[in-house]
Amino acid sequence: MAMSWWPLIKIIPIKTNLQFVRFARFFGVLSAVLCIASVGSLFYPGMNMGIDFRGGAAMELTTADGRVLDLEQVRSAVDGLGMGDVGVQGIDDDSSAILRFQIPEGQAQAAVVSQVQTAITAEVGAVTYSGVSIVGSKVSGELFMSGLLALGAAIVLMFAYIWFRFEPQFGFGAVAGLVHDVILVFGLIVLFRDRLEFNLNMVAAILTVIGYSMNDTVVVFDRLRENLRKYKTMPLREVIDLSINETLSRTIITGITAIMVLAALAVFGGVALFGFSIALMAGIIIGTYSSVYVAAPIILLWGVKRGEFAEEAKPITLGAASRP
Repeated sequence: MAMSWWPLIKIIPIKTNLQFVRFARFFGVLSAVLCIASVGSLFYPGMNMGIDFRGGAAMELTTADGRVLDLEQVRSAVDGLGMGDVGVQGIDDDSSAILRFQIPEGQAQAAVVSQVQTAITAEVGAVTYSGVSIVGSKVSGELFMSGLLALGAAIVLMFAYIWFRFEPQFGFGAVAGLVHDVILVFGLIVLFRDRLEFNLNMVAAILTVIGYSMNDTVVVFDRLRENLRKYKTMPLREVIDLSINETLSRTIITGITAIMVLAALAVFGGVALFGFSIALMAGIIIGTYSSVYVAAPIILLWGVKRGEFAEEAKPITLGAASRP
């Protein structure tokens, strides 16, 4: 009895017959425009670099008696010390905030932090400080280069894996999707630079997006390879549509499940994990889109040799076909 109502709560149909390739040209142009705009935004206005990559100090402030913390008072107190770029970000609790500031060249880091704390206490009142972290400019530069190298290495290794497992055109399709996803996530970080900063957490999020996007693409490519063997006379565009439709429900359900978890992490994970969660949620959506409208259409443009997928083609007798 309990199972009788189960089909009623299925929102996503098990079998679809959508014509994805029909709109591939439009979405291809849209993706190209968005990628160009995202690359341009990296130069102006640029990303909001975190302390990890620009050097400086970060600390959490909390009023001692639980009163509301005036963020403008905190900012003005630090601005008066000539600490360069100052960032004050409120936390869900109005009595707490995250303060980020740069440390002037040639000054002792511990002395500067103490000076900032004294100025804030004098301006705002009794405040407790926690989670103080300091990153030097040399270390931040090395971390930035290491982060870029990690992203580049991940894309190269994914390309090698797809080339080895499938064919060169599949590899180029997968890498095009990965590059597309990474560029658009960078564009998102710039678009919401007031709320999102590029730090080590963001590097981890983008690496995770690369892995998720590649997994999604491999699922589509696996089904495409199987269908190329099964339907040798079907036009390639129809085989691509069929393969995407057959994997669509699995892809959407997996993505929605992951986004639900990340949404909870964004709400309850605090400031440190907010940017990571938002970037990862956007990356999952973009990665699902790129598997359909970036990676797969490249296979159509490149084409495939049907003879390469002909090793399974044994005639099926009527008796064999009727078996479960």
